[in-house]
Amino acid sequence: MSKLTPFAPLVGLLLLASGPAAAQTDYSKVEMKTKDLGRRTYMIEGAGGNITVVVGENGVIMVDGQFAPLHDKIKAAVAAVSKEPIRYLVNTHYHGDHTGGNEGFGKDGAVVTAHENVARRLSAGTTNGLTSAKTPPAPQGAIPTRIYATEMTLQVGGREAALKHFANAHTDGDTYVYFPDANVLATGDIVTLGTRYPNIDFANGGNIKGMIAATDAFLSLANNDTKVVPGHGPLTDKAGMATYRDMLVTAQNRITKLIADGKSLDEAVAANPLADIGAKIGANEEQNANFVRVIYRSLKL
Repeated sequence: MSKLTPFAPLVGLLLLASGPAAAQTDYSKVEMKTKDLGRRTYMIEGAGGNITVVVGENGVIMVDGQFAPLHDKIKAAVAAVSKEPIRYLVNTHYHGDHTGGNEGFGKDGAVVTAHENVARRLSAGTTNGLTSAKTPPAPQGAIPTRIYATEMTLQVGGREAALKHFANAHTDGDTYVYFPDANVLATGDIVTLGTRYPNIDFANGGNIKGMIAATDAFLSLANNDTKVVPGHGPLTDKAGMATYRDMLVTAQNRITKLIADGKSLDEAVAANPLADIGAKIGANEEQNANFVRVIYRSLKL
């Protein structure tokens, strides 16, 4: 097996789940890329959140469904590794780049499964904390029909998925999914790598402290052979998550100090506390500023 990609530098503006980045995507040009993780377990990359697929003897569990227009491409990518039906579609959180496929795959017969707060957010609609942009309620067919509060186990044909909720991390409805027989962990956007900062959706229950606590839990669960599918970015491992966690802690500590010193949000942004991180990863000033904003706002809640 090739060496797993460690945590890659974080760059780019916070990509907010169903915002302008989604609207500008030309879905006709999106290609699905499938990575074999062993033991009939796969990672699929396209546009939006990473997808994890586990194949059992009589069905498939799929984690996250990207955007609605990609339904047919995702379905074809899954069919290329299994002729069995998708029995469960798990949402790791409510953002549209992970839940857009709910309605289409639900019509195909998949049971859309998520934390209860995902169903609540999709049903009510949401507001973006940075831009104030409003996302309307999702259609009834996109609302998860199987929900849970703390943890849940799903099974298909000899395969098992352990679902667990982390409160107030990326959002208030985060789920991680662990497949013990394959030693594969799907983190959702609690872990976001590659070419973007992680988003902390503070207006909908997200908090930097919860992001760190959840990452700590992942590090306790993982061993050196665990394959980690992040919400965005390349496949990683325990060492990659540890580097990611260090970045979160460094950023939190710096902004906590600014708050303790009495700095307003604008003053904290002006202080440019993440300048060295930005220089290392190639982020511009606005990208750094937005990451300061979401951490500051989550710490002040």
